[in-house]
Order: sequence, then C-alpha cells, then structure tokens
Amino acid sequence: MTVWRPGGAAAAAYGLLTVSALLWAGNAVTSRWAPGHVSPQAITTLRWLVASLVLLPLAVAPVRAEWPVIRRNWPFILLMGGLGYTAFNCLFYAAGNYTGAINLALFQGAVPVLVILINRLCFGTRVTAGQMLGVVLTLAGAALAASHGRMAVFTDLDFNRGDVLVFGACLIFAGYTVLLPRRPRMSALAFFASMAIAATLTSLPPLAVEWSLGRTVWPSAEGWAMIAYVGLGPSLLAQLCYMRGVAAIGPNRAGLFVNLVPVFGALLAVLLIGETFGPTEAAALALVLGGIACAERLKPAAPPPGTPPPSSRA
Repeated sequence: MTVWRPGGAAAAAYGLLTVSALLWAGNAVTSRWAPGHVSPQAITTLRWLVASLVLLPLAVAPVRAEWPVIRRNWPFILLMGGLGYTAFNCLFYAAGNYTGAINLALFQGAVPVLVILINRLCFGTRVTAGQMLGVVLTLAGAALAASHGRMAVFTDLDFNRGDVLVFGACLIFAGYTVLLPRRPRMSALAFFASMAIAATLTSLPPLAVEWSLGRTVWPSAEGWAMIAYVGLGPSLLAQLCYMRGVAAIGPNRAGLFVNLVPVFGALLAVLLIGETFGPTEAAALALVLGGIACAERLKPAAPPPGTPPPSSRA
C-alpha cells in the first residue's frame, strides 16, 4: 500500500485523480443535456471514435512495438474496453433519460466502496471495520439518492429506471478499476489506445440495435459539442489520468477519488442546468462523503518497509 509523501508519486496521483473526477462530473451533466440532441448509443460510439482518432497519431509507434503483447492479451483488452468503457457509458447515458444529473453524480460515490467489496470478494483484500462502516454509509447515501427520500420506493420496489441503470454502470466501473492494475505489462499509451479501439468496436452492436428500433438520434450542433467534450475530456484525458493514478496508489485508494464526482457534479448541475439541490440531496451527499472519509482514514496500516506485499493487496 502506498504511503502519501508530499511531492512524491502519490501526491502527483492525487492531482491526476482529481482532474479525472472533475471531467467525469461534467460527463454527468452532459448525460442530462444529451437527450434530444444525441441518443445514448450514438454518443457512446462517437465519443470513443473521437478518442481513438485523436490517439492514433500518438499511439501508432507504441502499438506497433508492443503488438505481440497486445495480440496475446486481446481477450483481456476487449473485456476491459467493452465493459469499462462501452457498457458503462451505454448504461450511464441511458440513465440520463430518466434521472437527474445530481443523482448521476451521487451514485458514482458508491464506486469506491464497490471497489473495496469486489477486491475483498474476488481477491481477499483485507477490509477493516472502518472501511465496512464506509461501505454502509456510502451505500446509504446512494440509497437515499435513489429513493429521493421516499421509503415507499423500497417497500414497493418502485425504483426510478435511471437510478437502477446508473448503479449498474457504477458496478461495472468498479470491476474495471479492480482489474486495471492486473493489465498486461505494456506502456499505458499502447494499452489505452487498444482499449479505446476495443470500446469503439464493441459499441457498434448496441448502436445497431438502437438504430433498428428507430431510437437513434444523430447529433445536432449541440450534440457534436457534447461529443467533442466527452471524447476529449472524460474519454481521453480523464481515463489517462485515472490509469496513472491507479498505477501509482492502487485501486482501493484511487477509487476513493471518485467521491469527488458527487461534489463536482452537484455543483455543476446547479450552476449549469439549474437543478435543485435540496435537503435530500444534501443528506445523500453527506453520507457518501462521510462513508468515503471513513474508508480512507480508517484503512489498514501500511506494512513495515521491506515487507513483501501479498498477492491480494490492492
């Protein structure tokens, strides 16, 4: 486990992960603007096409040099691009048709605790009582956001469709975060370029289904502006920053920075699209942030210097 040292790699990772959170918060606002300007599957395909085209001139040489590694690991790369990028965005943009930008941002606060839970269940990573408290508080915040403060939602199982979709998206992204440190030994640029191409390719079947159902909305002028933003910001810059952050401090601690998405997202939703931020949303945000604070501050102590890390440590 990485110990924070001012000026060290962890400090740089904190800055990179904060940039990622800010860009992803903007993605939550974009998902609320998108309906009517561009459909969920169209924006998913086009954003990764934009990211791939921008990456192409930079990534040709690294991809060519590491092609044998890419070819041996193509199932893993296809899985990571198809789930972490395509499936996540398909669900996330579809959710924007049914729920607000604040809820889209708040639900992403559940990602860090989902990372902790998946790491525990799949790889046996130790979880302290403080981290479990963080899990409970953060999931309570997500539940409050989903129910909009109405207990009848749980007793009648009357969830907003968008809330269910965005929670599914967050579960997928948590799995992506857990698997990210287990990527093949290759340069980050070659790996990311390969995943961006995989995301573009795996987004085509859902786009074909959307088109066959007559639900495809090709981008308007505003839609193209949104695609340019999500293609260059959340898709390209944010993912590169996130990959570097996870590599520097591990998935459990890097995942905690997703907690900034609710903070930035709520502020952007109020400032840019005039959504209401009332007592229920404030309580949900407080639970999410409080849970993440518990999970971070009460994390396991770092091992003594020279102790070989167990294979299950994140």
